[in-house]
Amino acid sequence: MAKNCAHCGEEIFGDPTKCNDCGYYYCSRHKEPINHDCNIIIQSSTSQTDIYSPPPQVIQVSHEQSYQQSDTPGIIRGTTDGTYTWYRQESQIPVDAFSPDSGIDFKGILLPHKSELFHFIVGVSLIYIIGILTFYPSLLNSGFEWAIFMLAGFYATAFLFHELGHRQVAVHFDLQTKFRLLTFGMMLTVLGVGFNIYSLISGGVSFPSLALPGAVVVLGLSKIDRTTGLCKAAGPTVNLVYGSVLFIISFVIPSYPLNMLIGLAANLNYMLGTFNMIPIGILDGQNIWKWNKKVYLALCGSLLVLLLITYLFIYSPTSPYL
Repeated sequence: MAKNCAHCGEEIFGDPTKCNDCGYYYCSRHKEPINHDCNIIIQSSTSQTDIYSPPPQVIQVSHEQSYQQSDTPGIIRGTTDGTYTWYRQESQIPVDAFSPDSGIDFKGILLPHKSELFHFIVGVSLIYIIGILTFYPSLLNSGFEWAIFMLAGFYATAFLFHELGHRQVAVHFDLQTKFRLLTFGMMLTVLGVGFNIYSLISGGVSFPSLALPGAVVVLGLSKIDRTTGLCKAAGPTVNLVYGSVLFIISFVIPSYPLNMLIGLAANLNYMLGTFNMIPIGILDGQNIWKWNKKVYLALCGSLLVLLLITYLFIYSPTSPYL
């Protein structure tokens, strides 16, 4: 018998994933506890019930009933496992779910109750270090060693502005959101940085660095709709705008190699935006594609075309920057 995701209500194709903590079944996008607000569900149905509101309403529905938002005032969303629809009252969600006093344990997040500024500083600093390690071998002894730090700075701001784009659109829709370091992502990032530092010192082969220290966590994106689509599209859109501004500036500045380096910074933004538009896994592209294919094609197409153009301008023997 087909099952529906207990978070978004969509039919699960393939083997459903059962959460050992809350006991519900989820699709591949919401199988991780952090992605279906697992601890909020647990807290709402146990110790937090007396604090926030009455218990959740459970209404029996048919297996054929599709996901729909309740019209009852104060109810913010519903989820279904195919047999029951579970409605969460807005008052059951803590005013500040990220506060240490909320009683919520965010799994998969490193130091979840540290300030957002702390998480941003650590995340952006690691991206900056990765940028230095990336550009150091090619620019060493080139006479333009200062460009290593400039390009690393553009690389870090491309990541920072991308995440701030997600965050600010979520804030616009009154959703609780913060940038958080991801435990697994931090492990990969720190491991990549360590290998690259070792290779530079030893003169060995450099390893690709995975820049995955953290991401913006948004509570309340319960289904594929306009809110979810705009929140996800915000990051790549910021990279498109930021990259385009840099691309224009690269032609305003006449002196080489500064014009080419700024063009390369634009290319980095288009590269980051295009990568996030791949419609798989936790990347932004998957939700944007499901929400609005026209928006997806327009945004992805613009990023990809500009990525190719800047690449040709930078590396072509007849580059206009020369």
